Amino acid sequence: MSLYDLPLRTLTGEQTTLRELAGDGPALIVNVASRCGLTPQYARLERLHEQTPGLTVIGVPCNQFGGQEPGSAEEIATFCSATYGVTFPILDKTEVNGPGRSALFQELTGVLDSEGAAGDVQWNFEKWLVSAQGAPVARFRPMTEPDSPEIVEAVKQLLPAPA
Repeated sequence: MSLYDLPLRTLTGEQTTLRELAGDGPALIVNVASRCGLTPQYARLERLHEQTPGLTVIGVPCNQFGGQEPGSAEEIATFCSATYGVTFPILDKTEVNGPGRSALFQELTGVLDSEGAAGDVQWNFEKWLVSAQGAPVARFRPMTEPDSPEIVEAVKQLLPAPA
């Protein structure tokens, strides 16, 4: 089964899939939080989403790291929009580790990072690049900025060549 076929829920409570959100292109899935020292990455995520046709950034709020995403769905949506101008899709608040880990993160936590390590999500703003076919292809730890050369290059590898 492709990751793109897993049932998900948006921040507004609508049932969806990654395929419906990302269409025919790759996606960068990011566990996000509103009260984290890394929260300013939202601005770079939005820029990457806007400036990379074919790529969809998808935010996944999580409150498992220091209680840094305590808000309701409405509060999260308002914060992201008003503070960072976020237009990319955001899913419902999700557990990424532990016994309540979502099916999406059961798959994503098996992906190796650049040092060959898999396992639990380390902190907010960890990122996974998923191909247009729904296969996870790369994992980037929280301190890797969304516009870092390694993410930009990995994204370019998944986009169709310009005509």
